[in-house]
This record gives sequence, C-alpha cells and structure tokens, in this order.
Amino acid sequence: MSMPKGHKSENGYSTVIKSGGMSYKDIASEMTSRGFKMKHSAARNILIEAMKKVATGICELYDMSDTDIEKVASDPRFQECIASYLEEDSMI
Repeated sequence: MSMPKGHKSENGYSTVIKSGGMSYKDIASEMTSRGFKMKHSAARNILIEAMKKVATGICELYDMSDTDIEKVASDPRFQECIASYLEEDSMI
C-alpha cells in the first residue's frame, strides 16, 4: 500500500519564502545552531500553533467557525500579512 500524498492548500504551502521568509528547514537549522535542537516538522508545528492563536481572534471577530481557524492559520496569504504587519510595527 502506498503512502498518502501530502496536502497542498489551494493557495500554496504555508511558508512565505518568496517574500524573504525562511523555510521550515531553515528555521530548524537556525534554532539548532542557537542550541535548541529542532526538526523542520517541529518548526512547522510551532509556527502553525502561533498562527492559530492569532487566527482565533480574527475568526471570532468575523463570526467564522472553529473549523476555519486551521485553514486560516495555514494560509500563506494570512502568514504574509502577519509578517508584514510585524515588520511595519517594528519600524515605528
């Protein structure tokens, strides 16, 4: 029996490398070099959990269901928006 294929969201994968971001593998390598042993799957899980916390408030604001939280958190457009907001906020 073959292994199931991975899921690709309709808007792409949830890393924003095109915008100057880091891949999960790059994040894991950086964290490991700083003394925190990490694999790329752990980097993804941590990032998605953080995005879920932000998405929860936004989904509540727009009366979206709880099932939409993971979809929103994994969307690269949402992550890119959060990243640009954090960059903009740090310049103030």
